Amino acid sequence: MSFGAVAQEGPLVTAAWVEENLSNPDVRIFEVSVDTGVYERGHIPGAVNLAWHTDLVDPIRRDIVSRENFEALLQAAGVGEDTTVVLYGDNNNWFAAWGAWVFDIHGLGEVKLLDGGRKLWEAQGLPLDTATPEYAASAIELPEQPADLRARLVDVLDVVEGGADVSLVDIRGPKEYSGEIFAPEGVQELSIRAGHIPGAVNFPWGGAVNEDGTFKSADDLKAAFAALGIDGSKPIITYCRIGERSSHTWFVLSRILGYEVRNYDGSWTEYGNAVGVPIDNPSGTVWGKI
Repeated sequence: MSFGAVAQEGPLVTAAWVEENLSNPDVRIFEVSVDTGVYERGHIPGAVNLAWHTDLVDPIRRDIVSRENFEALLQAAGVGEDTTVVLYGDNNNWFAAWGAWVFDIHGLGEVKLLDGGRKLWEAQGLPLDTATPEYAASAIELPEQPADLRARLVDVLDVVEGGADVSLVDIRGPKEYSGEIFAPEGVQELSIRAGHIPGAVNFPWGGAVNEDGTFKSADDLKAAFAALGIDGSKPIITYCRIGERSSHTWFVLSRILGYEVRNYDGSWTEYGNAVGVPIDNPSGTVWGKI
């Protein structure tokens, strides 16, 4: 096989493209799954595992992985300046999209997702491997200044209280958004109050994918968001509970549709616990059962 210009145009690659490039030294595949044990049970051959709760976060602070630690991780995986990076994962690429956001913040803005993720790969009966790959270390260096893809509490308050002309998109389920529940069933409740950020529109993140896990067409996605008043004419901030589901919508709006988007990873666990900030709670359950 002849390797050269390997990357498909756009932010997505197909399963067929990944299978064709499994032995391509210029391609590095990473798995970032919600179920951190699924990698050991079988993964795309040659894929490097990234555990979202250890590899992509700071071990001490509530923060994403530092530039220094992430740089070391990429060097160990043999990622060079010209490597095409492809991420995939379970649950419709939920955490893979969060991984793409982290990669982009640290200067790797051309990272791609396997369209359909692990779900489609397995459904098509494509090869899986249990071996842990080893690669020759690279000398890649990351930019010292992170990309401006992250919103903070102060940025959200600039919208809510300061009148900044920015759209807020809450991608949680309707019951979380309305305040009827604090968190999805089986997920630990981490906020004191229920509801949503005033002015935010609701687009549950799963509405961006098809039954087989692939993303809906750009035209369909554009129309769905336009129906909510999100058309890319002004900057956007996405948020959810802890910032991971909203990174999936960040990927849709930013990488697929080309809008100006930041992800608020403090999300509802920060905003819903902050003192002195306004919330909207149509269900009237602000304090839950307290």
